[in-house]
Amino acid sequence: MSQFPPFQDEHHKLRDTMRRYAEEQLAPHRHTWDQAGGFPRQVFHDLADLGVLGIRFPEAHGGLGLDWWYTAAFIEGLAHCRNSGLMMSILVDTDMATPIIAEIGTEAQQAEFLAPVIRGTKIAALGVTEPGCGSDVAAIRTTARRDGDHYVVNGAKTYITNGSFADFITLAVRTGGEGHAGISLLLFPTNTPGFTVGRKLDKLGTRSVDSCELSFVDCRVPVRNLLGHENGGFYYIMRNFQGERLSAAWMAVTSMEIALRDAIAYAKERQAFGRPIGSFQVWRHTFAQHLASLEAAKALTWQATQRLVSREDPTKLVSMAKLFCSDLAQRVIYDCLQVHGGYGFIEEYDIARAYRDVRLLPIGGGTSEVMKEIIWKWDEMGG
Repeated sequence: MSQFPPFQDEHHKLRDTMRRYAEEQLAPHRHTWDQAGGFPRQVFHDLADLGVLGIRFPEAHGGLGLDWWYTAAFIEGLAHCRNSGLMMSILVDTDMATPIIAEIGTEAQQAEFLAPVIRGTKIAALGVTEPGCGSDVAAIRTTARRDGDHYVVNGAKTYITNGSFADFITLAVRTGGEGHAGISLLLFPTNTPGFTVGRKLDKLGTRSVDSCELSFVDCRVPVRNLLGHENGGFYYIMRNFQGERLSAAWMAVTSMEIALRDAIAYAKERQAFGRPIGSFQVWRHTFAQHLASLEAAKALTWQATQRLVSREDPTKLVSMAKLFCSDLAQRVIYDCLQVHGGYGFIEEYDIARAYRDVRLLPIGGGTSEVMKEIIWKWDEMGG
């Protein structure tokens, strides 16, 4: 019987290395970094030293040239930092803002932007969402007008993870007419005159990393920073979304698995009415249902990962994985908090943070409602 997922010794080594680092160097600071609203830049240097900031990126620029199964092992290990804000910041840098550079960027762009990310000396952000549009990417209004050898960028972005400290932004801009056909991607250095960071938004969860409002006023960016073809950005963004959404599915799976194991352990120890609360049928059956659902979520996420690795169109399966895993995580973690009783309502316990953090997953990277539309359209087409 073939093993699925197809983890070999190297996958396990990567996962175990990341888990040790996460448990020993990151998890002890989870409360402090949440309260501070940030974490040290040194974390990116440490991850670079571990060689994990370029898992799927070209070896020519310092990457490992591996596939998505290694990224899955990385996420499984990193999840033991028990801080989804930290995880989100790292995954934006490695798996949301930069894969498109590795895929379609020129050699010069990869040397200037991608290689420093792999080395941990530059941090990336992804700039798509605006005050007037989120899932409706075709409606973005930030403009980039051609002026000789530069684009002049004007507009605003919001909810931008890493926005206050990123060295560059993979930025969606409008270079053409209305609709999806007029969008392009620019590699935007944040030291560009006219760029300012606005409010750091006060969020429900993922508090260890910022989400910012960004402003662009007559910012001049060299034409050489155009990523791919002018007005081809919508297609690139949709392609890039597959990795972002798969990352969200993996985050959901790992978050609910850790929360579920914590809750089962707690229920075995916590006494009520003279016996452990986990011995009551209501909790035995609740946990049994969630354990079965967790395995179903893993299986779907594995299928979506394999579809991406095999270079078949992953859109339908990735959308299903993000939808199913993100929505399931809400229910699982709700019950995991409930079994903790009053302690679950106290920030001292990890379940309180997990409950707050997991609520982002059905929203970010395309809402659950958008995932349903995508799945329905693909099913109608026989995909």
